[in-house]
Amino acid sequence: MKIDIGVQPTYSTWIEAGALDRLPEVVDASNVALITDTDVAQHYLEPSVLRLTNAGKRVSTYVMEAGEKSKTLATFQHLQSFLATENFDRHSAIVALGGGVVGDVAGFVASTFKRGIACYLVPTSLLAMADASIGGKTAVNLPEGKNLIGTFWQPKAVLMDVRLLATLPPSVYRDGAVEVFKHGLIANPKLCRAILAGALDDLEDESTLVKWISASVNVKASIVAEDVHESGKRVLLNLGHTLAHALEAASDHSLSHGEAVAYGLLFSGLLGRNRGWYDPTEYLLDFISWLKPRSIPDLHFSELTPYISRDKKNQGQTQRFILLRAEAEPIVVQNLVKAELEQAWSDLQEVLT
Repeated sequence: MKIDIGVQPTYSTWIEAGALDRLPEVVDASNVALITDTDVAQHYLEPSVLRLTNAGKRVSTYVMEAGEKSKTLATFQHLQSFLATENFDRHSAIVALGGGVVGDVAGFVASTFKRGIACYLVPTSLLAMADASIGGKTAVNLPEGKNLIGTFWQPKAVLMDVRLLATLPPSVYRDGAVEVFKHGLIANPKLCRAILAGALDDLEDESTLVKWISASVNVKASIVAEDVHESGKRVLLNLGHTLAHALEAASDHSLSHGEAVAYGLLFSGLLGRNRGWYDPTEYLLDFISWLKPRSIPDLHFSELTPYISRDKKNQGQTQRFILLRAEAEPIVVQNLVKAELEQAWSDLQEVLT
């Protein structure tokens, strides 16, 4: 399955079993920095390097520690120095082989090194395939919050090889389904029903994986094509993410991103329900039961509010949340008051018990 992402310049995303084999033909630079992490490197670094070197390309490799704690300015700076030391020029390219953290950091580096070099994404997690690799967002975190420094920098191509999902720990694989489920809530309820019916459960059913990952990518791609820089409709893709980012930061990332977003989706659902709008609570509780996340951190809502107030979707002092007014009808809400947020947080604790 090939999907063209309608931004400028347009780029292609291949979603198929064996997409990694396309790497030498897709990467047109002769000087390549292959950036990955310690988890992915043990499975896919050597075969990826061989594919590129056998095509006559010079490859330099950089392996960061796996996990959110590598998504920092220190890693960003170290990578910039690495590229400079390896004599990369503007005609060189970065290949980001990994999950969302690798893609975010490598993309940020690519967007700034010598004012921008080509970046190719090879996502190795379901979360990165369904969400992080589409749309050109790059970022690193600060102690004050998640994704506060970054750029928009579109990749030249994306290769989604569903066979790479086989080496993921089950919990990490399920994490990615949260973004697929989110896309279903936003625009395609069939995605939600498919996940709950077990469509993503069999990693050997490659054609089914391609079908539903492609459906998820199509949701995000259609929104991004209309609003590349998140000045309008693209903000809807942040459904569940306001609370999620606050939970991640306030708990020092004791939850994975997928786990935090799952709780954020439920929180947003409860906010809408309490206003008399669409109530996806039962739907989301079924999904959380399938996900098997770690327990939500024992936090008072006041511990989350500093992070919510710094959320990048906010406009000045106005906090913006994405809620569901009806099924597959997300809207931006800017008039939530403290009492509503605290009540939804209390309701969240209650429905999870």
